[in-house]
Amino acid sequence: MVSLPSLGTLPVVGGVLRQQLMRPVVASLSVDRLPFEQYTDPPGDPGLFGAGSATWRVHGDPSMLIGGLSALLLQTLHPLAMAGVAQHSNYREDPLGRLSRTGSFVTGTTYGSTETAERLIKLVKGIHRRVRGTAPDGRPYAASDPDLVTWVHATEVANFLKAHQRFNPFPVRGDQADRYLHEMGVIAERLGAERIPRTRVALRAYFRDLRPELEAGEQCIDAVGFLTAPIRDGNPMLAPAHQVVIQAAIGLLPVWARDMLGLRPPSLAQQAVVGPAALALMGTLRLTGEPPPITQARARCAQVPV
Repeated sequence: MVSLPSLGTLPVVGGVLRQQLMRPVVASLSVDRLPFEQYTDPPGDPGLFGAGSATWRVHGDPSMLIGGLSALLLQTLHPLAMAGVAQHSNYREDPLGRLSRTGSFVTGTTYGSTETAERLIKLVKGIHRRVRGTAPDGRPYAASDPDLVTWVHATEVANFLKAHQRFNPFPVRGDQADRYLHEMGVIAERLGAERIPRTRVALRAYFRDLRPELEAGEQCIDAVGFLTAPIRDGNPMLAPAHQVVIQAAIGLLPVWARDMLGLRPPSLAQQAVVGPAALALMGTLRLTGEPPPITQARARCAQVPV
């Protein structure tokens, strides 16, 4: 279990402290962006969702950091998906690059123009076609397999939404939460997913039905150990914040997933620290203002089409 910081160690006030915290975060998310990513053109193009969408609200919040890590932890439980990551990804040598490219795809397909989103989807589909092999249990796998595409999609939207609802003071709920899942199904479908869960009820049923196929193999446990290891960084602001994100991400996992991954549930004392600390951290990140891609996308949507 990762050691937890006290609330007093978190940079919750002060412009200088916020800059110290945000500088490495922004740098990590800008290491390696995908091509075609842009948010300014063409004028009037709403993209796949538009400014009034539930997807814009969910993906525009810094709680995506927590939801994204939680999704990665959950994804490791699918043996075929994990085999693809272990055999074709350099996540150990270049974790920030992989994180940056994933963030580039999510941001670009959410806030980019229709053409930008379609080009990014086409690019990722091309990458998926090249990721294939044999899992340790002898089964063949392919990243383009509709079932694996659906698995990755389901883990992402489930945890993005959970993080948003837990750590945003004004989250989407009820029908708006279902609207988010329905909207995101558009991207999953274009990536090749099938039998996509588009409501909260369908999402719960999906995970319930898939649980017999999940297991915590050697590759899974190795990846989880890497993802949850304390960050080795000289910045005194980043290390405690990273520990809070790790514990908050683990807390989003269903009990059955934590049990399979061997992640001990936090004690009551730890829960009393993690929740407020994560809320404080997310509030600090919000104080830095709206990310440039969203500001540029709003301006693009508001312009008169040519």
